[in-house]
Amino acid sequence: MKNFIHQLFKDKNENFSLREVAIALFILVLITSWIAKQFFSLDIPEFMFYSFTSLVGAGCFGYSLERKTNS
Repeated sequence: MKNFIHQLFKDKNENFSLREVAIALFILVLITSWIAKQFFSLDIPEFMFYSFTSLVGAGCFGYSLERKTNS
C-alpha cells in the first residue's frame, strides 16, 4: 500500500510532483462535496464543484502532454 501511494504521487520522471498531490487533493474535495450533497443535503456552491472538476481535468491534460526526459 505504501509503495502504491508513493507511485501515485510521482511524475513520468519518477520524481515527486506537486501537481499529482494537488490533483489528489481536488479529487478528495470533489468526493467530499458530492457525499455532502447526496447524503447530508448540504448545499455546495455549484461553481466550486465545476472549478475543482476543471482543475482535475487540467492536471490530467497537463500530465498527458508531459514528456519523459532522457538524460
